Amino acid sequence: MNRVFSSLRRGQLLFAMGASFAVGICGLSIAQAQSHGNSSASTIAVMLADFRRPLNIPAPEDNPITPAKASLGKALFFDPRLSGSGAIACATCHNPALGWQDGMARGVGHHGGVLSRHTPTILNIAWSEPLFWDGRAATLEEQAKGPLSAPAEMNMPLDRAVEILRANRGYRAGFAAAFPGEPITIDTMVKAIATYQRTVISGVAPFDRWVNGEAGALPEAAKRGFVTFETKAGCAACHSGWRFTDDGFHDTGLPGDDMGRAKIMPGLPILEHAFKTPTLRNVADRAPYMHDGSLPTLEAVINHYDHGYIDRPSLSPEVRRPKLTVQEKADLVAFMQSLSSHDRNVTLPNLPR
Repeated sequence: MNRVFSSLRRGQLLFAMGASFAVGICGLSIAQAQSHGNSSASTIAVMLADFRRPLNIPAPEDNPITPAKASLGKALFFDPRLSGSGAIACATCHNPALGWQDGMARGVGHHGGVLSRHTPTILNIAWSEPLFWDGRAATLEEQAKGPLSAPAEMNMPLDRAVEILRANRGYRAGFAAAFPGEPITIDTMVKAIATYQRTVISGVAPFDRWVNGEAGALPEAAKRGFVTFETKAGCAACHSGWRFTDDGFHDTGLPGDDMGRAKIMPGLPILEHAFKTPTLRNVADRAPYMHDGSLPTLEAVINHYDHGYIDRPSLSPEVRRPKLTVQEKADLVAFMQSLSSHDRNVTLPNLPR
């Protein structure tokens, strides 16, 4: 709620300033804005500070991040031996080269079966509980069990996964280093996987450099797009904070009979067809879009919110037709492109033997 309120306050400020003045102020660095001698400029500087990246990764008290645990979790994440077919790993669907997704409209699981939803990214997932499109997992540790054991996904019984790990000399050493004095169990396995996933963080993007004071880090179109994003388009009502998500659940008016969050929390009409707001970090590299993968481009997503959604009782009140111009749509795309980082190379682990 605080993040939504903050977004509304930012929008009210920019509207009060006027579009041309707002774009001019947003073209400054934070330092320049603070010395601009105008109260609105100072408030803009505070507003941009809301988007600064955090310095620390959150983790539960019973599963602190350690290098040994993250290294073990990385091996598990990339190991196809933890699937019933021996052919797919967590990284098959969450591919670092594809924005930690799979680049397909719907996920593909056991023996090539097509799943019912689009594969979400795991970028910045340490800050993103509850998890899955419908929020059915409260923690990353709980989430890690789901795809492993789901017959349609990795189809690996959890007790069988533990047997495989215990029989592997390299994994025995890895677990001993990560969890001294503890046995190899399903709980230590998912703690390691969750720890590695918490280290999957988007790199510094041009937008971050701009927020941190580099006035020329963004092209003028992206700066205009930021103002449109925060004001007329209304995107910031749901895509707020440094990850550009409220971690909430919204019906965005897509067709289909998938009830989303309402299946997990029945009896609440507002949650019908409601799905979790995805992060916009590296969004330009993560097509196609939406929970069903039905929109192929960012332009298609913008057009959906501008005029293409289904109006029904459960439709999120944040979804509205802003009647954007062609220029405003292009500026929005330029802004979203500025959220992509380019330091995402991942060294594949040597799997334990």
